[in-house]
Amino acid sequence: MQTDDRRAADLEELGLTNYEARVYLALIRRDVFTAAEVAREAGVPRQRVYDVLEGLIRRQLAMLHPGRVAGYSAVAPETAVERLIEQQRRSLGRLERLSSELARELKPTYDSGRTHTDPLDYVEVLRDPADIAERFARMQTTSEGELLSFCKPPWITPPENTAGLEASARLHAAGRTVRSLYTREVLEDPRLVEVMHLFVEAGEEVRIADDLPLKMIISDGSTVLCDMPDPVARDGATTTLCIRHPSLAAALATAFRAIWEESPTLTEALKEAQPEALEPPAATSSPADAGSLEVSNEAEPDASQA
Repeated sequence: MQTDDRRAADLEELGLTNYEARVYLALIRRDVFTAAEVAREAGVPRQRVYDVLEGLIRRQLAMLHPGRVAGYSAVAPETAVERLIEQQRRSLGRLERLSSELARELKPTYDSGRTHTDPLDYVEVLRDPADIAERFARMQTTSEGELLSFCKPPWITPPENTAGLEASARLHAAGRTVRSLYTREVLEDPRLVEVMHLFVEAGEEVRIADDLPLKMIISDGSTVLCDMPDPVARDGATTTLCIRHPSLAAALATAFRAIWEESPTLTEALKEAQPEALEPPAATSSPADAGSLEVSNEAEPDASQA
């Protein structure tokens, strides 16, 4: 029985149904069977055996012997197998022709679809503070070549920016560039000055600008995360955009470098503002986020970012 099951499975691989395979294996056991006999021998329902036998005859795998009681016999196995293979070849040829025609018909639609893109699919709008903080940290963590930041108030009070400190140390050790421009009012907050010194020690270059147009970070010359002040909404409202666009990143980097070249270093700015603050203050608390782009309505700025 197991042998017949295996042979039936092989015949099914060649294109027969399970009932056709079982009836053919029954027919080869003797010269002629009646329909009732082959149904019993093959274990096929009597009401189905006539359809199965007609199918085998159409495939030229069985022969009908007319008479008072019709008889059925199988063609020789080598003939049957060759005919099944030939049928598979013809079927494969039809499929090959169909697939070629279908590919030709579908290609224009596919090509047309490749030229259609959402004009803003490279721009992501972020409003949830948690999403903004996560994206800001990820940009620092994944940066491999360069980080350029515009840092200005208003501030928030997020957890310490360990991702930024680690990124500064990692990129500096690899000979990469990490630069941040802060607005001059940060010099009035000793806590924020302390944070800037921590980033300088980690390898970040810091300069102080008289003013900056917005808060922004550019990663690897390809991705920009920036706070866009909302000209319509209430005062202080902003929308944070993550834009993956190398050309825009290059233009903004050019603007960054222009302001960078004309801005004093942190040491020079401190000397001008408060000569006694040249030495970095002793650490009294964990460093906060010195580069966050999020916005808060807190009345007092916190040493969280730049």
